[in-house]
Parts: sequence; C-alpha cells; structure tokens
Amino acid sequence: MPTTDADRSSALRLLPSVDHLLRNDDLQSLSRPVLIRVVRSLVEELREGALDGSIDAAAIKRRCSAEALVATIRERCEAAARRRHECVYNATGIVLHTGIGRAPLPSAAVAAMVSASGYAIVEVDPSSGQRDQREVAVSELLQDLTGAVGALAVNNNAAAVTLMLAALTADTEVVISRGELVEIGGGFRIPDVMRRAGCTMVEVGATNKTHLYDFEAATTEATSAYLKVHPSNYRIEGFAGTPSVEELHKIASERNLLVLDDLGSGLLWNDPLPGLVDEPRVADSLEQGADVTCFSGDKLLGGPQAGILVGSAELIARCRAHPLYRAMRCDKLTLAALEATLLLYRDGDPLAGVPTLRMLSVSPEDLENRAGALAMLLRDLGGEVVASESFAGSGANPAKPLASFATAIPGGDAQCDQLRAARPVSVFARVTDGRVLLDARTLLLEDLDAVALAVRQALAG
Repeated sequence: MPTTDADRSSALRLLPSVDHLLRNDDLQSLSRPVLIRVVRSLVEELREGALDGSIDAAAIKRRCSAEALVATIRERCEAAARRRHECVYNATGIVLHTGIGRAPLPSAAVAAMVSASGYAIVEVDPSSGQRDQREVAVSELLQDLTGAVGALAVNNNAAAVTLMLAALTADTEVVISRGELVEIGGGFRIPDVMRRAGCTMVEVGATNKTHLYDFEAATTEATSAYLKVHPSNYRIEGFAGTPSVEELHKIASERNLLVLDDLGSGLLWNDPLPGLVDEPRVADSLEQGADVTCFSGDKLLGGPQAGILVGSAELIARCRAHPLYRAMRCDKLTLAALEATLLLYRDGDPLAGVPTLRMLSVSPEDLENRAGALAMLLRDLGGEVVASESFAGSGANPAKPLASFATAIPGGDAQCDQLRAARPVSVFARVTDGRVLLDARTLLLEDLDAVALAVRQALAG
C-alpha cells in the first residue's frame, strides 16, 4: 500500500488515459456512449484508489495491462448496457412472484399493449371526436363481469385503497378490526394509509377475534364506514374470526354507513380453483353488500398492475372526481392490457388464455409430465422428478401450499445464484433438501427446451 507522496505519484503515472483506452482497437465494437461512460468511470476509480492509498503501483500495473483492461471494460460495458427489466424463467413454483413481476400477462394483453404503444384511443370518443373518460371501456367490462354499477381503475391497489378512503371517509371515523391492520411489502400499513387519507381509524376487537358487537359499540355520530381488509399475506388460525361483509352490511345499513372492502388479490374467476377455496371473490364481496370493493389487477386477476374499484355508481363517481385520482390514474398501456385481460374473462376462455389461472388450475398429471419432460432434458445433470410444494404467491392463500412436481438436480445456493445470473435468460429456482428444484407449475411446456439449455449453460462452469 502506498504510504508516501512518491508512492502515490508512482501509481498515478501508471494510469492509462481515457483517450488511449477509447482508441483501443479491441473495444471499437462496443457502444460508443456506453464505452465512454465506462472508461471514464474506471479511470476515475483507479485514480481515487491511488490517491487514497488503497491501490499501489503494483496493483495498478496488474489491472492496467492491455488484456486486463480490455476484459474489464468489456465486462462492465455488457453490464451497463443490460436492461434491468429482462425476461426470466420462473421455476420457483410461486405463481405470483412479486420479485419477478407477479402475474405474467396473457398474450392478448401483450398484443394490446404493442398495438397501443403509438397513438391510441385514450380520452376521446372515436365516434363524436369529443373528450371522453379514459377508463370507460375497462369500467364497462368490470361492470359486466362483477354486476357492479360503477367501476374505476388506478395504478395499483394501494392507490385504490387510499383513493377510496380519501374520497369517501375524509374527516370521519372508520371502524376496522384489529386483526386486519395489515402491513404488506414495502411498509404499506393500513393505519398509515388511513391517516394519510384523512380519516380517523377506530380499531376494535382483539388480534385474533373481533365480534359484530365490537363494531356496533364503536359506532358514533362521527362514524362513516366499516372497513374490511383481507389479511392477504398471513393467516390467524384456531380461535380466530372477524365479521363478514354480509354481517357488517346488515348493521351498517341500519345506521346509514358504508361497508368498504379491500380484497387484496381479488379473485374474479368464480369457479373453484385448487387451493383457493377460501380466497375471497369479488362477486361474493359485492353480493354480500360491500358498497365499494377494491382489488389488484396483477394478482389473481392475471393482468397488468392496477388497482380496481367496483361498487356504487355514486361512490365510484366521487372517487373519480377526487383530486388524487389524476395522480393515480392508469396510462394507455395499462388500460390496453387490462381491457384485453377482462375481454378474456367476458368473451373468451380465461383458464386457457390467462397464464395465472392456467398455472393455478393445471392438473397433477400435467405437472408430473412437465417435470418428467424437463428431467429427461437434464438427465446428464442428474435431473429427476420429485414431489414439490408450490404457492399462489403475492398474498393469495398464504401459508397454504399447492401440491406440485419439480425437476430436481444436485446443488444448493451457489447453483441457484448461477442460474439467476444466467444470460441471456436467467432462471429463478429454489433449494430444498440439498437440491435445486425447478417447479413445473410455473414453467410453460413450450419453454422447457430453452429452460434446460439455460440451466446447462449456467452450470457448465
């Protein structure tokens, strides 16, 4: 380590010039803007190291050999030019994996986004040429599908909850069960949201048990609504319970109060799905008397990120008229994708066309066959079929696994890291009992050859 000015000067004299590196013949195939940025950063990094004494002349000489510099610059340029939001293969078995984008979009939604990527109908009536509401098509589809007379879409469900409370309950008291004061990822806490929305939270009951009489006892002249929040990312089991929407509606209607229901995942599909028998459905919430129900677009619905509000036409209109709506509204690409997804529910076959529903409804036989096909492709790596547990994910049916099958190969965390770093397409897997598992539930049959190639290339070293 340099300890004197002479040592530092010796190290600094060995630094390459930016201009010299930019003229290196071995680097001319790289993107010029990226190359300039990387070279300047590298030279500055070496200079700072020489000045603060962390890099001596010998280290500078090693790192600044022609071969070392070209290799370093090429590696950094490739990393700098790489997009963060790249396609990956999901072999975790978690269908709605928040870390890698939750619901994979239906092909119809992808096509709709591409079609709307240029100029597209957003806030104009194509027949009259007059200005129109941007979410009119989505609202009509949601009304058809849910039976609600009002519907609105914003950019995510946190926004939907905030807008609902701000527009309908500001400066009033809202009663909520203590067992539903949830916090989800990113520090999104219901008490904080209610405070920011301008209402006063009145929590009732115990952590595990809240009765209807708790809501009745807490109701005052300042009360405007009862709020239900689906505890989507945890379960309280055993001696536990909270009043249903239907029960709350009964006492709320007698007092001229609102019942607001935050469903979280928001299951729009009404037929049974494996492992989701207890998951609350949008239709059930409305039928039981919720005045406004909100839920996510990119969870069990299987569409793009969005927050959806359905319910009373008058209440939805109040939400739309609130100043916060403009800050929370969806852009044209989200609306196009959401419209295409909802059209699949209304006019198509969502179990086939919506990947999320397809993954959740796949039969055990198909899962085993899919795992077997991948195991054959990876037999040289010791691939074999094993029973597995998968999950709906993103707060849907938490802590309750779905029976699945996976392809297992020898390995652990190091191999998982290699798979995740694979290029051009990385593979997200998981480790169980000393083996890397590639769960068949979240792998598409048409991707198996590509997945096997990615795994083999990633683990080749």
